[in-house]
Amino acid sequence: MSDARGVRRSRSEEEEESYFVSMADMMVGLVFIFLILLVYFALQFRQTTDTLTGAGQTRTELLRTLERDLKAKGLKVTVDTRTGVLRLPDNILFETGAYELSPQGQQAVAIVAGELASVLPCYTDTLPGGPKCTGKMAAHRVDSIFIEGHTDRVPLTGGGAVRSNLDLSALRATRTFQAMMAAGGGLPMLVSINETERTPIFGVSGYGETRPVPDRSGNEADVNRRNRRIDLRFLMVTPQGEEDAALSRSLVAQR
Repeated sequence: MSDARGVRRSRSEEEEESYFVSMADMMVGLVFIFLILLVYFALQFRQTTDTLTGAGQTRTELLRTLERDLKAKGLKVTVDTRTGVLRLPDNILFETGAYELSPQGQQAVAIVAGELASVLPCYTDTLPGGPKCTGKMAAHRVDSIFIEGHTDRVPLTGGGAVRSNLDLSALRATRTFQAMMAAGGGLPMLVSINETERTPIFGVSGYGETRPVPDRSGNEADVNRRNRRIDLRFLMVTPQGEEDAALSRSLVAQR
């Protein structure tokens, strides 16, 4: 009897030992899987961060190139690389309270359109027969360019179709867009949304007096002057995942 009990105890101990060994193996396996997932997500995060940083650097290079070339042609533009804005002073485009481009404004917009048509093919797709990239294709592509109208805080007086600064800013942005497209040179540019579809990159928006340029001078006249403007806001494509990255590489290779 004692021998039988000893055998049973021995078997029970072996089963318990085997159970704990199996649990330990399972825990080691789970820790190993967790470490693999942690490394994977860290790499994905690093890749996404590098993509966003790289797109921002590409946009800055584009804005600086446009600023340099437009200033060389006599246009006093400014850029804000943080927000991706190329800024055109309103006083070279429109008369006070008007939304039709002045003759000087027509000429200025034509110059901007020509520079965009020269530079953008290296950052976008173009229509068949349109301009081609004459330099190196950019690593990141432009997704959208919004032509934004802005006004000062002085309220409009009188009647007519334009009843507010918001109306005025939207009409000014629209007239600027129309003049750019009519100036020729190959605009509009396109961006690929999949392997077969492309969509125009240019759009229009109006903000009235609601988005003033930061100013610490305290000079109301200077603030008003700075806020009467047209902004060109550049947004970049940020590829999401391997499929989009492969598509971008394929499109670059085709060009």
